[in-house]
Amino acid sequence: MASGAKNGLSAAQTELLRKIPSVDELLGHAHLAALAKRVDRSLLVEVARTVLGELRARLVDEPNATFIVSTPEALEELIAAEVEHILSHSLQPVINATGVILHTNLGRAPLPASVVEEFRRTAMQYTNLEYNLEAGERGKRDVHTSSLLERLTRAEAAIVVNNCAAAVLVTLAALARGGEVIVSRGELIEIGDGFRIPEIMEQSGAILREVGTTNRTRLADYEDVINEKTRLLLRVHPSNFKINGFTDKPSLQQLVELSQRANLPLAEDLGSGCLTDLSAHGIEEPTVRQSIATGVGIVMFSGDKLLGGPQAGIVAGKRDLVARVRRHPLFRALRVDKLTIAALGATLSAYHRASWDEIPVLRMLRAGVEEIAQRATAFVGRIEDELPAGEVEIEITDGVSLAGGGSSPSQALPTKLICISTARYSAAKLEQRLRANATGMAVVARVEDDRILLDLRTVFPEQELPLAATLLAALR
Repeated sequence: MASGAKNGLSAAQTELLRKIPSVDELLGHAHLAALAKRVDRSLLVEVARTVLGELRARLVDEPNATFIVSTPEALEELIAAEVEHILSHSLQPVINATGVILHTNLGRAPLPASVVEEFRRTAMQYTNLEYNLEAGERGKRDVHTSSLLERLTRAEAAIVVNNCAAAVLVTLAALARGGEVIVSRGELIEIGDGFRIPEIMEQSGAILREVGTTNRTRLADYEDVINEKTRLLLRVHPSNFKINGFTDKPSLQQLVELSQRANLPLAEDLGSGCLTDLSAHGIEEPTVRQSIATGVGIVMFSGDKLLGGPQAGIVAGKRDLVARVRRHPLFRALRVDKLTIAALGATLSAYHRASWDEIPVLRMLRAGVEEIAQRATAFVGRIEDELPAGEVEIEITDGVSLAGGGSSPSQALPTKLICISTARYSAAKLEQRLRANATGMAVVARVEDDRILLDLRTVFPEQELPLAATLLAALR
């Protein structure tokens, strides 16, 4: 009896398995030998073994799999393609045509162009990150951003950690571990990827003391539960939701006065990190400076939301409270690196120069309907003659853009939308083709009423040509 039959394999399977070349044999072929000169040989060997192993498994598991290509040339291509895939960058730029300015899944705030120069200046050489050049001794990395933040917020002190959740965590751990923190039930929020205030509080070692109801909390609710175990009053910005109707909660001024009477710190998770008044542009958000001026003891907010900078969590407020947070062991674990400091510093510098258009988020928020309408009209005019004849309907209509990113949940900005439908594809299929374009930049768009909606508010002017190329390719 043939050995193949003993193992349950057909003669055809056995013959195909025998013909599979060895790893060493394949690596000696010209294509892979050339590839070995520019990648680590161990990576090439690992991929080759994986590809050959998967091929053998298919031949064994699928008796009729005689169609499987196992020529050395075909295997070389498979191995080379897998190596190139491993070496390629999965993080890539995309065109955000959704009109959601702070799109969490698309990286939130795009950084100012000045950040690139700061990266170049500081990333490729040594810096005085934690070295005091005047004193010739160890320094603190806080100094590179603290004075900029203090001037903008009017806080006595400010430090930076890696995101706002970290800022809340380390603040609660430093100021309230083992004690009670009073917070309204209406502020026990959950935002991005399962970030929940009660769970963060539990991890900090603080004890949650809920007061009021989901829609109504009175000042007396706070006053009635203050006891010898109370360490902190906490106010949380609603961030990504809004309750309408029969609602009530104490004003920030009332909570400040209560904290002063009770000799308890008031902490505010302000979330979006708005540093300038945006009400003239349709965004009603409290600013950090307003909270500090009202008397809040310590404020936590994000760097990559309405502030328009890199991912960071900022803790600003009274000097003694910030100092206690900075001394906590968690602060070192959550601190930021030199590139975040460089990016944040460049962004804050633009604020000090009132160079609002340097900050992409602020430029997008401040863009008027007329400007977007002009861009939309010009965009449609450029592509109309190249659209598939008789298949595509395209028009410009009124619409809304959103701040997004856990900021201003119910506030919308008027905009102009480019609405597209085609007889060849459903809107869902066209949206997929825009995302999966193999030759141009991926485009993320909205789908509504079986039409693709493009909002140029969140498309950089220099992205309009690649947007047109991707759109035309997707429509064909």
